[in-house]
Amino acid sequence: MATKIRLQRHGRKGYAYYRIVIADSRAPCDGKFIERIGSYNPNTNPAKIDLNFDRALYWLGTGAQPTDTVRTILSNEGVLLKKHLLGGVRKGAFDEATAEKKFEAWKAEKAKNTENVKTKAATAKAAEAKKRLEAEKETHKAKVAELAKKRAEALEAQVAAAAAEEEVTAPEAEAPEAPVEE
Repeated sequence: MATKIRLQRHGRKGYAYYRIVIADSRAPCDGKFIERIGSYNPNTNPAKIDLNFDRALYWLGTGAQPTDTVRTILSNEGVLLKKHLLGGVRKGAFDEATAEKKFEAWKAEKAKNTENVKTKAATAKAAEAKKRLEAEKETHKAKVAELAKKRAEALEAQVAAAAAEEEVTAPEAEAPEAPVEE
């Protein structure tokens, strides 16, 4: 029986998540499976992968063929590297302690790179938020300045109207009196 390591789709429309399963290659995509070895959720950033490392390594060792997407997931998780190193141990290229040391070094480097990516994403998000805040402050300053200008113009118009009204009423009140002759 030819076995495949493949994804089984679940979730709603537009928000899918997947189970990583071992299935007979003749079974339908979402049909019967032999064993569930993990899950993959591409909706988060970074994508969340939950994988039973030992079972995935076992099934690869027994000849299960991963699909392209699952091969990428297994590669990112280090299962394929571990299988490769164990093959080197079987051939006598190096001992198991050296293989384990190489794998741990790769794992540490991978963790460091993942942390750098997360830090960079958080920094970029904070910088974007700061940029938006600065833009909002500039917009607010412009609106306040425009409002102040409109209020000043309205005040000037009121002062001019009051002055004009005063001029109209002032000449009538201050009409020169005719000199009185005795």
